[in-house]
Amino acid sequence: MGRLFGTDGVRGVANADLTAELALGLSVAAAHVLGEAGTFEGHRPVAVVGRDPRASGEFLEAAVVAGLASAGVDVLRVGVLPTPAVAHLTGVLGADLGVMLSASHNAMPDNGIKFFARGGHKLADDLEDRIEAVYEEHRTGAPWERPTGSGVGRVRDYHEGFDTYVAHLIAVLPNRLDGLKVVLDEAHGAAARVSPEAFARAGAEVVTIGAEPDGLNINDGCGSTHLGLLKAAVVEHGADLGIAHDGDADRCLAVDAAGNEVDGDQILAVLALAMREAGTLRGNTVVATVMSNLGFKLAMEREGLNLVQTAVGDRYVLESMKEHGYALGGEQSGHVIVLDHATTGDGTLTGLMLAARLAATGKSLADLAGVMERLPQILINVPDVDRSRVKTSGDLAAAVTAAEQELGSTGRVLLRPSGTEPLVRVMVEAADIEQARAVAQRLADVVKSALG
Repeated sequence: MGRLFGTDGVRGVANADLTAELALGLSVAAAHVLGEAGTFEGHRPVAVVGRDPRASGEFLEAAVVAGLASAGVDVLRVGVLPTPAVAHLTGVLGADLGVMLSASHNAMPDNGIKFFARGGHKLADDLEDRIEAVYEEHRTGAPWERPTGSGVGRVRDYHEGFDTYVAHLIAVLPNRLDGLKVVLDEAHGAAARVSPEAFARAGAEVVTIGAEPDGLNINDGCGSTHLGLLKAAVVEHGADLGIAHDGDADRCLAVDAAGNEVDGDQILAVLALAMREAGTLRGNTVVATVMSNLGFKLAMEREGLNLVQTAVGDRYVLESMKEHGYALGGEQSGHVIVLDHATTGDGTLTGLMLAARLAATGKSLADLAGVMERLPQILINVPDVDRSRVKTSGDLAAAVTAAEQELGSTGRVLLRPSGTEPLVRVMVEAADIEQARAVAQRLADVVKSALG
């Protein structure tokens, strides 16, 4: 069996790859492993369980709750809330673990399970590996001590989660948003209620799109992976900016008043300067991944800020931040972590802080984002290939070497298997867009032929 956990939990097609049986079994294993790790410390364990609006989340939530309760864990079911809300509630409620059911930006047929440890932190690799091992032991018949009678877990709905999370978002804002007009694209996802409420309470005039989830339309032509509707709406309504989330709202991308995209690198740059000005950017350092645009690195150097780069995945950004005490990090895709206020990427918090910078400075988003110039970057996703062979294919290695020699010091190549989807990502950066496009397409063709 291949590793179940990817870069962001366990993910797959719901009821095919990710079944109710798997969800139940993983939840039992998580209860046992976190208990063995000392998380429960002798008291009756408590878990927070939330989900995004996907139809499959309904039966998967039932399976997770059943698994936890059968292992003696009391469950607080918070319903449809963003991933960062579940992480936050896990921390503030003193719960022993949290579980979020979501496949983030993936299409509706997919779903996923993300576990949080006490404090709302994502699990380390060794704990995920142990959960997999215990799950496999149970699946193959290894007995485990099942509580009975009063020992089984109890389940209740925790309706206060919504207001608790929104109040937290408002409390950490540096200033109000009065006078700003904002269009919010909620991707028909988990933030459809939370995000508009938070922006409105902060003083913004709010226009919403993609805020009518029906369980089937999540990420369907909207949200952070499809910015066309948001761009048009911002221009149509004469808004100051637009904010786009993904299905579980741990991401934030933006659109300026002219309808131009502002990506995660640019958002990081804007927030880095704001936090430096406020004295909260510890070590004058930002953490980002190797996927960050070269223009971001040059902008940070020009501003006298340090840049630490990690492997792709917000969990690796977070690990570096926690290890070294840094306050700000994120990804080009819009996962932005402000560690003083969140334990994971929080798209609503990021959007609020970006809007707060506009309100505080009186500058447009285009002006603020102009702190960095994005170099042409082409990303091609190659599906239906054996992503496990990316590092072992001689033909692919030779093609990458040739591409790097062609680009020289003016560009770079990054090939990596996706940690959340069955595909290989080919990224090429160059001073000239046509050169970047041509090199990326050649490499994508090699990936297809070598790994197909």
